[in-house]
Amino acid sequence: MTTLAATSGAPHASGSFWSKVKPTHLLAALNSLILIVAQWQFSILEGYSVLLIAVAAAILCEIVASLLVREQFPNILNAYISGVSTTLLTRPAAGAWWPIVAVAVLSILSKYVLTWRGKHLWNPTNFGIALILLAAPNSATILGHEFGNSPWANGVIWFVGLIVVARARLLHITASYALGFLVFAWLRSLMLGTALTTEVAPLTGPMYQLFIFFMVTDPPTAVTGRNKQILVAFLVAACEALIRVGNDLELSFLAPFSAAPAIFGLTIVGPIAKWIDLERAHRAKHASAPLAPQPSA
Repeated sequence: MTTLAATSGAPHASGSFWSKVKPTHLLAALNSLILIVAQWQFSILEGYSVLLIAVAAAILCEIVASLLVREQFPNILNAYISGVSTTLLTRPAAGAWWPIVAVAVLSILSKYVLTWRGKHLWNPTNFGIALILLAAPNSATILGHEFGNSPWANGVIWFVGLIVVARARLLHITASYALGFLVFAWLRSLMLGTALTTEVAPLTGPMYQLFIFFMVTDPPTAVTGRNKQILVAFLVAACEALIRVGNDLELSFLAPFSAAPAIFGLTIVGPIAKWIDLERAHRAKHASAPLAPQPSA
């Protein structure tokens, strides 16, 4: 979950205040609001110092990496969003703060290290969280029901989340993933004999709401084209469903992914789709390029 700064649509021609508000600003405000209210109402953090440490680590890492690799000062708002998102989604073991810093740093570095044709393949925060869950499963977990699943908290996420993705013209990605999740939830309920409400329940939790609004829709790592974006979102939901079913069937090789099926679904499908998209664009560009004139005999 990074930014919605890059959108598929052009800016509004209107000079109104609303037309000047970028989705990345809305995302930063939403993440901050959710975290502050969640801490105030439900005490999801051991203290605000955890937030400050995560944000500071992300910003410092962004500045150093950008100066070294790109030789320019970065937009630190993106790093701020990564730091807040990391704090929201990662639950370190009691008394530990290093997993938060690790996720923040890994998330930022992935944008500079794990690239292909000048673009990063993984959603940064998604990559950082997935890696820490695999590398240190006893030291960190994913956000669960710390918000208490209250209608008020969920309402805030849905209301502002819909505004952000609609403003960024990415609502079709959120809708496609949600529809895919519902379809596979129904299939899982038939296959496993569980109640449909049980299978659908995760979608109403805060982690999934943040995921569908701000992680699976991340423009820098999304493929180009509305239809391809819809397909990839559906494939992410399919991969997640396979992880869930595999764990229900006790397939040992899928056990490491059971902590966060959605996170790992995007971790697996997202970069493959982005790599294919970049390669197709590269080949199309070179295929359409005019041939160099040949020297005369």
